[in-house]
Amino acid sequence: MQNKYLFRRYLLFAIALFINAMGIAYITKAALGTSPITSVTYVASMFTPLTMGQWTIILNLLFVLLELPFMTRRQVREDLRMYLTQIVITFVFGLCIDLCMGIIHDLNPVSYLSKVANLLVGCVILAVGIALEVKADVAMMAGEYFVRVLVKKFHRDFGYLKLAFDWSLVAVAVTLSLVFMGGVYGVREGTVIAALLVGPIVHFVSPWYRFIDGWITDKQAVSIQSAAPAEETPHTVITIAREYGSGGHLLGEMLARELGIKLYDKEFIHLAAQKSGIDEEYIRRNEQSIPSFWLKCILAAGSEASRERSLSPDDVLFVAESNIIRELAAQGPCIIVGRCADYVLQDRPRLIKVFCYADAQSLYRRCTTEYGVPANKAQAEIARVNRNRVAHYEYYTGEKWGDPHRYDLMLNTGSMGLETACELVAGLYRKETAGKE
Repeated sequence: MQNKYLFRRYLLFAIALFINAMGIAYITKAALGTSPITSVTYVASMFTPLTMGQWTIILNLLFVLLELPFMTRRQVREDLRMYLTQIVITFVFGLCIDLCMGIIHDLNPVSYLSKVANLLVGCVILAVGIALEVKADVAMMAGEYFVRVLVKKFHRDFGYLKLAFDWSLVAVAVTLSLVFMGGVYGVREGTVIAALLVGPIVHFVSPWYRFIDGWITDKQAVSIQSAAPAEETPHTVITIAREYGSGGHLLGEMLARELGIKLYDKEFIHLAAQKSGIDEEYIRRNEQSIPSFWLKCILAAGSEASRERSLSPDDVLFVAESNIIRELAAQGPCIIVGRCADYVLQDRPRLIKVFCYADAQSLYRRCTTEYGVPANKAQAEIARVNRNRVAHYEYYTGEKWGDPHRYDLMLNTGSMGLETACELVAGLYRKETAGKE
């Protein structure tokens, strides 16, 4: 039974390779510069008799050989299947690129507008293929595997190292072009556009592939592995999402005293450090200062490796905090502030989701009088923190932060005050728990 699902995953991966190749072909035929990952192979094909696909095979086999000096014998043994699979993928991908270039051989856009249109079509096709490849989750392209090897060797962030790797290829392509053709060819504005667009498009289309899960995953086996003793009377958990300056943490403290249940907020820093192995000071500095949504998409979703294989510190922290949230929610009734808890616990039968917001003047007043933020920096700090919370939530959940349809109570703590807000949440909690806990 498992072999059937594994075969389906490899089939899906093969389809993804062809789609990726077609996307690269469209981008290349747009004649505005190819994507960063194929820049060297495209430029090399321009001044040699070998095709772009043939150079792709040569370059990727070179990556496979270069990986060995950075791997221990134990790593090679433990990951031998994945390592050897690169070789097969390399030949298939190279052949697919030449095949796709042949299929659209007659596509030669003339006007600049038509070139841009073909470039955008290619970016979408490439993103669709990458998202499908990530969904298959059985193998890695040689370039991505090479970066992963370097990450393990030098303990660097996958996303930034992958970005450096891609643009190193662009630099090599430019150098080859200058040396052998006397000018810059094959690397243009389309190279930059592809680098900026593909990742965010991958992030957008990935959720649409959920319908494939049942076809590539043995649901019965997963349910058996994840089965846990069910709670006869599941308790109620309150989650509080909040704008910076709206008093969400203070509301949590008031509710904890009023209802006699535990509050979890700043405790997450210590718990997450224990669970993830990340230094507490790093978490304290970076928990609300992750890169922008766009940059996160470029660094993570734009690669041909699933998040499970290329976790950045931000990803590790999110996974660790999500696990902690589930564990704490299972222990007893509690209040959890932030950390995408409303999303992580969305399948719980008894969950009260609260979102706190306020007008600009109220946010400013609370930040300066209660949070100790200097008056001349308060507005900028409010904007910065809320911008990061939006980016963090929407990147990791795919949902809109602050969307009223996602919450049970939207509380304007600027107009009603925290005391009234506490009464409303406490009343809903008591109604929810009456005769059940």
